[in-house]
Amino acid sequence: MYYIYILLSLKDKRLYIGYTSNLQTRLIQHEQGFSGATKYRRPLKLIHYEAFLAQEDALRREEYLKGGNGHKEMKILLKNTFKQVRYKYY
Repeated sequence: MYYIYILLSLKDKRLYIGYTSNLQTRLIQHEQGFSGATKYRRPLKLIHYEAFLAQEDALRREEYLKGGNGHKEMKILLKNTFKQVRYKYY
């Protein structure tokens, strides 16, 4: 399985979108500071993930979510989650 995931930084209230083949291990790596992109943004909260059978599909989805149309879709898809975690998107 391959996963895309969205983390919320509780420190700076920004999102991080990533991809992995082992979600549990990757989350531990983020929490322990082994990822340069999130090392100084901890603590982090997993707010969304999606699973894929094909690696190419997961990579395509990650790239899409990082783009303009993907951000728009994410705001609609995660509207209630954003309210719960008090994430304000602009």
